[in-house]
Formats: sequence, structure tokens, C-alpha cells
Amino acid sequence: MYYTYILYSNSSLKYYCGSTQNLLNRLQEHNAGETKSIKHGIPWNLIGFIEFNTRKDAMKLEKKIKNRGIHRWIEQHKNLLTNSI
Repeated sequence: MYYTYILYSNSSLKYYCGSTQNLLNRLQEHNAGETKSIKHGIPWNLIGFIEFNTRKDAMKLEKKIKNRGIHRWIEQHKNLLTNSI
């Protein structure tokens, strides 16, 4: 399975969207500072995710969310997100 996920940082007040095959591991990597571009937002909290059968579909939604604006996308589609791992 593949996942498109949305994180939020209370310290930087920013959202982050990404896709991965291992959601729990990826969240741990973000909070360990292994992703340099969002290191400043630690700790990151999982807002929610959507599960896909293919990497292509997960990446397609990630791009759509980023193009739309993560906050705006959440306002319109929050009901699609699963929020527990």
C-alpha cells in the first residue's frame, strides 16, 4: 500500500504533504530531522492520510494537494482523511 499524508507543525504553524509506502517510518524520519527541508517544524503531527494501491496514485494526489494549497484542500476534503495509523 502507498499513502499520501498531511502533517502539521505547531511550532512553525505549517502543513506538509508527502507520499510514502511506510507511513509510520516516514513520520519517524520527519520527527528525527532526517528531512532537511522541514526540519525546522519538529515535532510534526499526522493530520491524516489516504491509502492507495499504487505509488502513481499516491503521488498524483500529493501533487494535487500541493497545487491546491494544503490548508485549502483540507478544508474541502477533510472527510477523505483517515487520522489513525
